[in-house]
Amino acid sequence: MGSFVIEKGATGAFHFNLQADNNEIVLTSQHYASKQKAEEGIASVKANAGTPERFKHHTSKDGKPYFTLVAANGETIGTSEMYASKEKAEEGCAAVAKLAAAATTVDQA
Repeated sequence: MGSFVIEKGATGAFHFNLQADNNEIVLTSQHYASKQKAEEGIASVKANAGTPERFKHHTSKDGKPYFTLVAANGETIGTSEMYASKEKAEEGCAAVAKLAAAATTVDQA
C-alpha cells in the first residue's frame, strides 16, 4: 500500500517521502514552508501519478537515470532516487503510480 511520510527538517521546512511497503523511498518532495503545503503536495502526487505524461525522465551529471513527477502546470512535485538503469527508473515510475493513489499519510513532523 505504501505511505507518504511527512517530516520537518532542521531548518523548519517540511517535506514528504513516498515509501513502499518495504520502507524504500520511491519519491521525495521539495521543501515546503508549512505542513499544510506539504499535504497539498501529497494531494498533487495522488492527482498526477496516474498520468504517465507527468513523469519526466532525466540523467544526472554522473550518467544515472532518475525521474521527476510534475503537476499539470509543469512544476516539479517530487524527485526519485538515482537508478542503475533506465529500466529500473521505469519500474520506479510504475511503483509511484501504483502506490500513490492508496498510500496513507504518516505525520512525523
